Amino acid sequence: MNLLKQMFGSSTVNITPAEAQARLRGSQPPFLLDVRQPEEFRAGHIAGAKLIPLDQLSARLHELPRDREILCVCRSGSRSGVAARQLASAGFTSANLGGGMIAWQRAGLPVKPGK
Repeated sequence: MNLLKQMFGSSTVNITPAEAQARLRGSQPPFLLDVRQPEEFRAGHIAGAKLIPLDQLSARLHELPRDREILCVCRSGSRSGVAARQLASAGFTSANLGGGMIAWQRAGLPVKPGK
């Protein structure tokens, strides 16, 4: 897949932490994908998130559901934006948590430490 297309080719939806939490609590919650590095994930993540670091995503697409929206998250929203665009280019329905874990924590939302 072309790197520039991954980064800029497909537009993606950015959602706020409050919107993300509402979707996660909804009747059809999105699949939550954390694209940070393992040490970042262990330091704190959103409960229920699956860790697939961004540099491994293209090789692990088979681990993701095609029948659910995928909500991507990282520290600041940058890597997860790249991931959401990459997923959209591969035919997945995706969204990005704008502001990432920084925004999530600033909103006072829960963070789970460890694996």
